[in-house]
Amino acid sequence: MFKLFWVVVLGLACLGVHAADFSFGLWGDMPYAKNKDGAQTQAVMDSINASDIAFSIFDGDFKDGSSSCHDALYAHTWHTFNTMRQPLVYVPGDNEWTDCHRSNSGGFDALERLSLIRRTFFGKPESLGQTKVRLIQQGESGAKFSENTRFAHRGIVFVGLNVPGSNNNWVSNAQECTHKSVRTQLDCDAANAEYLERNKANIEWLKAAFAQARAQSARGVVVVIQANPGFDLSETWPLDESTLPEYSGYRQWMAALIAQTESFTGQVLLVHGDDHFFKIDKPLYSPNKMLKNFTRVQTFGSPSNHWVKVTVDVSTPQVFDIQPVIVEGN
Repeated sequence: MFKLFWVVVLGLACLGVHAADFSFGLWGDMPYAKNKDGAQTQAVMDSINASDIAFSIFDGDFKDGSSSCHDALYAHTWHTFNTMRQPLVYVPGDNEWTDCHRSNSGGFDALERLSLIRRTFFGKPESLGQTKVRLIQQGESGAKFSENTRFAHRGIVFVGLNVPGSNNNWVSNAQECTHKSVRTQLDCDAANAEYLERNKANIEWLKAAFAQARAQSARGVVVVIQANPGFDLSETWPLDESTLPEYSGYRQWMAALIAQTESFTGQVLLVHGDDHFFKIDKPLYSPNKMLKNFTRVQTFGSPSNHWVKVTVDVSTPQVFDIQPVIVEGN
C-alpha cells in the first residue's frame, strides 16, 4: 500500500498535476443595522469558519453609514472578529471613521474614531481570530499608521491599506464639509491634513510591499483597501478630475499602484468593498489597452451577505482563482 501511494504521487508529478497552494476568504460591508442583517452576517462567519481557508480578510465597513459610531460597537466588533476560527486581517472602512462626523452617525470627531480603531484593532502586530498571523505594521502598534499591515504567505505578499470611501477623507469644498455634518471648517482642514499625511504613508507602504515581493520573487501581490477608487464611473484611467472631483483623493495612490504593477512580473489582485456588488474584472487601463497582470475583485456587502474564496496556485499563469461563495439562506 505504501509503495502504491508513492507510485500514484510520482505519476501525478510526471503528468504535471499540481495541488493548489492555499485558499483565503474575502468579506466586508456587514452587518448593517439598517438592513437588520446581523443573523446573515453570522451565517457568513459560520460558512467561513467551516471552510478550509488559511485566513480571511475583512475589507472594511463593519457598520452602516447612518448608525452611531459609539464606543461599544468597536469593542463588540473586536470581540466578534476574534471568534473567527482562522486568522482574520481587518482593513478599516469609511463607515467606522471617515463618516462618523455625520449627524446621523452621532457627530463624532472622525480623527478620534480613527485613533480608537488603531488602539482597538491594531494594538498588537498580529491578526485577529482564534489563531493569529504575524503582521508587519507601518506604525507602532496602536499608533498612527498601525492599520497599514503586511504579511507573506506561501509565495504571495498581502498588504492592507487605510484607503477608505468618502474620497479617502479628502474634503474638496466648504459645502461638502458641513453637509449633514457637525463639522466646522477647522475640522475639515484637519481632515485634509490627515489625508495628505496618510496618503503619502500609504504610497510608501504600497511600494514597500512590492519591494518585498520582488526581493522574495513572489508570484503575486494582494492589495486590500475599502474604497472603490472610481473604476465603475469611467472606462479609462486616469479619471477626469474636472468631471469626477469626488474621486480626487485616490488619484495619487492609484498612480502609484499602476506604476508598481507595471514593473512587477507577477500577478496583482486589488481587493475592495464599498459598492456591495460582487465583481471581477481587469479595469485598467481601457478597453483598448489592458494591464494584463492586474485584476480587481469587489466583494459582496449588505444586504447581499456572502463571501469570496480565492484559491492560490503559483504554478498557473493567473495565480488567483476567484469564486463567490453564496451562503445558503442569506
